[in-house]
Amino acid sequence: MDATVTFKAMAGQPAIELPAIGQGTWYMGEGLAPRQDEVRALQQGLELGLRLIDTAEMYADGGAEEVVGQALKGRREQAFLVSKVYPWNAGRQSAIQACERSLRRLGTDHLDLYLLHWPGSVPLDETLEAFEHLQQQGKIKRFGVSNFDIDEMRGLASLPGGERCAVNQVLYHLGSRGIEHSLLPWQRQQNLPTMAYCPLAQGGRLRRELLGHPELRAMAAELGATPAQLLLAWAIRPINGKRDVIAIPKAVQPEHVQQNADALNLHLHDDALARLDAAFPPPRHKEPLDIV
Repeated sequence: MDATVTFKAMAGQPAIELPAIGQGTWYMGEGLAPRQDEVRALQQGLELGLRLIDTAEMYADGGAEEVVGQALKGRREQAFLVSKVYPWNAGRQSAIQACERSLRRLGTDHLDLYLLHWPGSVPLDETLEAFEHLQQQGKIKRFGVSNFDIDEMRGLASLPGGERCAVNQVLYHLGSRGIEHSLLPWQRQQNLPTMAYCPLAQGGRLRRELLGHPELRAMAAELGATPAQLLLAWAIRPINGKRDVIAIPKAVQPEHVQQNADALNLHLHDDALARLDAAFPPPRHKEPLDIV
């Protein structure tokens, strides 16, 4: 089975298949690593087929978008580019202005996907109106949301245009499985993909204990993989023969970028998944949405 996730056709955009592992940019542009290393890492990821690059106006106050823009010079067509708008910038006019600022920082004339970063006080119908306007202008191809729980997703779906939401980006990893109780099943019923941020447990429950967990380390060794690769393969595992989760780890070191790409070829059989379920049980009841 190809390790791809399909975004369905909508609003004049054809369906598109994307590799189930993309590239995150949280903490890029903050001086934690040399700018040229961050740029090189994103370009290396594109060369390895990790087409989706996720960023946000929030990350380094636009600095991450500038890093991405530098990485995409002369190769914009290789990337499926995602950015996110602050909730307080998500009004009828302010969302359009925020998107235009992001486009300038990114050095492009359009986003492939634009997300509301988390639910806020601006009425959702206003945000949808702005997203529709941006689509009509060709500045965004698709829109979606981030950090929306089940009730918020149902509310979104009930609004005019809400059914055109393309994705929900939420925190998801082996140590933080709360979305499996209600949110993921509902999204699967709607044929709505999920984008998993912090798939290597950079945030959320068990973040410190996870990568060093004895069972995880033992299984990774048996599979000839790293614990991080095992976490990625688990996050994007097919359910009922279909993949609908895209993981977006951030990487700067060349070996980490290569390992992330190689995780696309790591297949977990039923016995491996059962062992991981035993060590990190799925939720038995609704849990609050993990957010970082």
